[in-house]
Amino acid sequence: MTIFWLVTTLLVVIAMAIFVLPMYRGKEQDQVASRDELNKAFFNDRMDELKEESSEGLVENQDELVVELQQSLLDDVPEAADEKKTAVSTMMLIPGLIVLIGVTYGMYMTVGSLDKVQAWQDTVQRLPELSKRLMADEGETPLSDQEMDDLTLALRTRLHENPNDATGWLLLGRIGMANRDASTSQEAMDKAYRMDPNNPEVQLSYAQTLMMIGDPAQADRARLLLRTVLRTDHTNIRAMSLLAFDAFEKQDFAQAVAYWNMMKQMIGEDDPRANMLDRSIARAQAQIDKSKNTATSVSVNVALDPSVTLPAQGMVIISVHSADGAPMPVAARRLPLSAFPLALTLDDSDSMIPERPMTSLSDMIIKARIDSDGNVMTKTGDWYGESDVIPLGGSTNILINQQY
Repeated sequence: MTIFWLVTTLLVVIAMAIFVLPMYRGKEQDQVASRDELNKAFFNDRMDELKEESSEGLVENQDELVVELQQSLLDDVPEAADEKKTAVSTMMLIPGLIVLIGVTYGMYMTVGSLDKVQAWQDTVQRLPELSKRLMADEGETPLSDQEMDDLTLALRTRLHENPNDATGWLLLGRIGMANRDASTSQEAMDKAYRMDPNNPEVQLSYAQTLMMIGDPAQADRARLLLRTVLRTDHTNIRAMSLLAFDAFEKQDFAQAVAYWNMMKQMIGEDDPRANMLDRSIARAQAQIDKSKNTATSVSVNVALDPSVTLPAQGMVIISVHSADGAPMPVAARRLPLSAFPLALTLDDSDSMIPERPMTSLSDMIIKARIDSDGNVMTKTGDWYGESDVIPLGGSTNILINQQY
């Protein structure tokens, strides 16, 4: 504000000079000029009259009258003492100067937004403090809405003066994220990344912005940035946290749990963040359990090995067995021999015993057997294939290539 007062004082002094100088010099000059013009006009008019009267024979001593007219013109010139009497009094100027100063500053105080200018200057001075708080860890007191507005104003002022400041663009991008302003955040982060592409802080913040946008193509780029950070720093908690959140949003709950478990091992059980990680893991695990519990079927694809010779007549029996390999099927379906491969879905409607539905199994083995006599019991020479243990809701591919 010092510069403001110096500049305004200089402007007011110039305005006062413009007001005062004509009062001291302009009035005297105007009076003298006016008197001279009047005398000249009077003299010329009188000379014209004398010429006219002389031509008419009314005047005999024209030369004497001209001399008298010239003498009267000289007598009208004021003496020096008279000129001093017309000088402007300083006391007459003081009220005008007071009014000039009062109106000037009064008008500015009314419409010049001096309080906003002062607030702007104060905010610019607080930029280092506000920036430090914005970049602080989550445990620090967050900035209020007014402080965020002040920080934005100060930051844009600095970026206007120094557009190549990567840290400034990074801060502006983080403000955009905090305000859910994806456009501003992405533009600022993109500039920061182009200026400092190897800075892990810039990479992390840029990735977070790209994830916030919700564009799948941008999300892939964000994952690449986060993995780049982890290749450089295997213990970067923020990168793991963002990847875990991304996996949870994609409903890849197992991957999210894996990231959160790694974070928990790095920070230790005594860290205050451990409780939050436990809640996140529990929420993801609940989703995993829910997906298992809501599954009601399994998908099966059956293919035939080229070495298998099909009987002239028969059928294909697809059966579901418990994971321990018990020979008694829990569910089964018979299909006529047809072109392979076969694709089908088994559910509770294929259960052998209503009291024990297929969905009572969390894990199971699927078998496919070619039967030639319609007997559910196996016999020597039957071709079959079986799957590994799969969960309820899963899918499997079976190749018939073995014989009993």
